[in-house]
Amino acid sequence: MSFLGSFRNLLLAVCLMLVLGFLYYSAGKLHMHGWGQELQYDRLGFLKLDSRTSAELSYKNGNITEGGCRKGFASAQMTAIFPKFSKPALMFLDNTFKQWSKLKDFVPPFGIKGQEAVIQKILGVTKQYTLTSYLDSLSCKRCIIMGNGGIVANKSLGSRIDDYDVVIRLNEAPVKGFEKDVGSKTTLRITYPEGAIQKPARYEKDSLFVFAGFKPQDFKWLKYIVYKEKVSPSDGFWKSVATVVPKEPKEIRILNPYFIREAAFTFIGLPVNNGMMGRGNIPTLGTVAITMALHNCDEVAVAGFGYDMNAPNAPLHYYENVKMSAIKESWTHNIGKEKEFLRKLVKGQVITDLTAGI
Repeated sequence: MSFLGSFRNLLLAVCLMLVLGFLYYSAGKLHMHGWGQELQYDRLGFLKLDSRTSAELSYKNGNITEGGCRKGFASAQMTAIFPKFSKPALMFLDNTFKQWSKLKDFVPPFGIKGQEAVIQKILGVTKQYTLTSYLDSLSCKRCIIMGNGGIVANKSLGSRIDDYDVVIRLNEAPVKGFEKDVGSKTTLRITYPEGAIQKPARYEKDSLFVFAGFKPQDFKWLKYIVYKEKVSPSDGFWKSVATVVPKEPKEIRILNPYFIREAAFTFIGLPVNNGMMGRGNIPTLGTVAITMALHNCDEVAVAGFGYDMNAPNAPLHYYENVKMSAIKESWTHNIGKEKEFLRKLVKGQVITDLTAGI
């Protein structure tokens, strides 16, 4: 065979490989998108996910990496399954809070209407509006939100949880004595008056106290705490509240109410009720914390989330003997709809569920 013939055969083989490769790629894309059909979205604007679209998402953002932290990964995945997602949203209220769009148009818990004066007094003393200087300096942050569910018990995830840059805990869930399963590190503890730890000795020394305001009197309570004034434990609260929080003002933050509103109305689709607290339209604090993390963390994980109502004898919380059967229908929350939202995040690989309870 002449050199020219050999060259021609080689050229034909290369062309054939290129054509086959193109056809394979095109077939995959057509298959992924339903043979040219547009992607389907639900009534809230979330992409309807199946195994094919999930694989496409994985491929799309799989190359986002920065050492051990994938910079921008959570927001990229979130935008892929929810195109209306807009990342900029500060974690905590600062002195510019009066200028923030719509915050002043909603009363608590969805805004700060009527609370401007007391918030200004609180911020005038706390004077800190971000995370620690070290965490603020990180170009990529990995965050985990610790739920209080019994599902985290006996999983020995403590060291893995402590490996995250930001560990967020909720209400009075204890750490001491449970380190093997829930870790020992606490960066933020998000709570409200009725959920706050009541025994001062149980507060972690190196954590920030993050206040979530659900009622007008909650902000009044925080002012008393910050100014170290006397707190009436029964002043319009549905149970007794902490009267002392052993934190200096510089260790106290006010959670941006935007996350409560976004979680409730935009992500979960709860009743707006004219912007007022009503039956079944308040998101749980865990979902609010996840919403905050989507805006402010590069990677987001959760552990201890999910209630298995088919296992009535399973532990409700990791730190007590109350059983799953103790759950009553909540007046404020819609657990079913929240679970739908959280499953979208897991299926879309927006968040990682270490305990696989969602």
